[in-house]
Amino acid sequence: MVGTKDKTNHNCFTIPNTNIQTLNSFDKLDFFDKQSVHLSKQITPLEAWGAIVAQPMPILKLAFWLRDRISSLFGVEKVSGFAGTVPQTAQVGDKLDFFLIEYISKDVLTLTARDVHLDVMTCISIKDNVLSITSSVETHNMFGRIYMIPVAPIHKMIVHNNLSNLQKSLA
Repeated sequence: MVGTKDKTNHNCFTIPNTNIQTLNSFDKLDFFDKQSVHLSKQITPLEAWGAIVAQPMPILKLAFWLRDRISSLFGVEKVSGFAGTVPQTAQVGDKLDFFLIEYISKDVLTLTARDVHLDVMTCISIKDNVLSITSSVETHNMFGRIYMIPVAPIHKMIVHNNLSNLQKSLA
């Protein structure tokens, strides 16, 4: 399946027949992960983001510390993790922790973090009470590719855990 260029956000592609945005078409991505859960009540993607970062997994603090220590040796800006607070309203161009809001609507929140080594896009989307977190990555050099070796499987586990916790908290 090939994504199509999004007419509203020219910095991304949209997966056909969805509201899910990615950095590029699937064949050009170095990492892609989409995980979804059915929620018992309707929330916005910004509310979902807020609920997730309000109670991050305890291991995340250590993971971000380790990431910052190693990555800073290669010229990557420190991110320090999640502050745990989210504004009630947000718009394109605002920052949510280390992510830039690329697109926001009642059913989509698209966030990016870009540097010389890799670009990351996280799209939180809701359709018919199904919340999806979709992550796409394009690497730009050897450090970006090496970085993703341990991060890819850990990222999948963290997203799965976050979605499970969110689903339980809304039940």
